[in-house]
Amino acid sequence: MSTAKKEYKRITTKTLVDMKHNGEKISMLTAYDYTMARIVDGAGIDVILVGDSASNVMAGHETTLPITLDQMIYHASSVIRGINRSLVVVDLPFGTYQSDPKEALRSAIRIMKESGGHAVKLEGGREIKDSIKRILNAGIPVMGHLGLTPQSIYKFGTYTVRAKDKDEAEKLKEDALMLEKIGCFAIVLEKVPASLAAEVAKSVQIPIIGIGAGPGCDGQVLVTHDMLGMTYEFNPRFLRRYLDLYSEMTHAFEKYISDVKSGDFPNEDEQY
Repeated sequence: MSTAKKEYKRITTKTLVDMKHNGEKISMLTAYDYTMARIVDGAGIDVILVGDSASNVMAGHETTLPITLDQMIYHASSVIRGINRSLVVVDLPFGTYQSDPKEALRSAIRIMKESGGHAVKLEGGREIKDSIKRILNAGIPVMGHLGLTPQSIYKFGTYTVRAKDKDEAEKLKEDALMLEKIGCFAIVLEKVPASLAAEVAKSVQIPIIGIGAGPGCDGQVLVTHDMLGMTYEFNPRFLRRYLDLYSEMTHAFEKYISDVKSGDFPNEDEQY
């Protein structure tokens, strides 16, 4: 396959499928606010995920479970106002789609109408098939999410690698094929063995986006605050930190405090 990079003025769900078929890897990062979205989009990212990880990163919760639909709409609306090129995918939060397909559709419609997002993402396979189908039938694009599904953390009891045993791996492969068949435009695979992720990516025609799933996926996603080094307590093997903003920001704040205390700020050029 060709690896030549094509210039896309606007990323759509079709663009991502074309990128897979052309052998071009897909880049995906999170954003939760206007300022970050402008920077990430301006850098040329393909997909912005307004993730329920905002529950951890922005609100300080231990898990993704507490964030509400209203809060996700707020974050997604802020992101949408900051983008020109990226496809914006919004997580449906815990409790808004698992129990009732009609509620799932209502939640997805609110995301699309009130935030302007381009697609939604749901965690799970065959157990939420009816909810996904109901959303897809309404014309709303859906990205799937298999492997480690953080909304099910209390079921798993740990954030360890998923699908290492044969039965779980087979279920994951079956779920991926099912998600493709019913109409999902892409799937996130989180924290699964690299060989399994590569096998899944080859078995489907839609893009597989990995996080902790090895290089055989069609694209990669990270939490922006993690890859920028704004967080320091989170150190999974799959995370590459491209900056150490935690240290740099701390130094800047300390310098500002020192300058204010000493009277150095503001100087003659910084006043009217």
